[in-house]
Amino acid sequence: MLTRYDPFREMLTINRRMDRLFNRFFDGEGNGKEWTWESALYVPLDVSETEDHYQVKASLPGVNPDDIEITYNENTLTIQGEIKRDEETEDERYHVRERRYGSFMRTIQLPSHVDEAHIEASYESGELILLLPKTEEAKPKRISVKSSSGKKMIEGELK
Repeated sequence: MLTRYDPFREMLTINRRMDRLFNRFFDGEGNGKEWTWESALYVPLDVSETEDHYQVKASLPGVNPDDIEITYNENTLTIQGEIKRDEETEDERYHVRERRYGSFMRTIQLPSHVDEAHIEASYESGELILLLPKTEEAKPKRISVKSSSGKKMIEGELK
């Protein structure tokens, strides 16, 4: 039987082996605290910018909005929370169990200051949307260039 070469599968295998090696080294053998990249909860984000604000969209399917904590401090936005584990019953047997649960956290740096008092957050259909308005100092300013005679000749924009 021929097996098709898959470089991504090879990379994942190497990643798993490295995780096991580091876990054994730092945590000690057999303590039951094995952590792997596959088990980490990752929050995918889209971050866009307009002249007036930043918009952050985070995919958080299955998360209760009450379990999401959002903080902003010195240009750093942090989204953290927890996906609760479903209760298991004695009469259930799983054939496939791929949905992840546990704590998650995502931190990003924004390039300029945000008006913290006017940050808005909404959550619908598993998507968290944040609108972060820029401060007046962070917004682009239009600068006029005048000649020595005082007549306006060129307008430029500072970004």
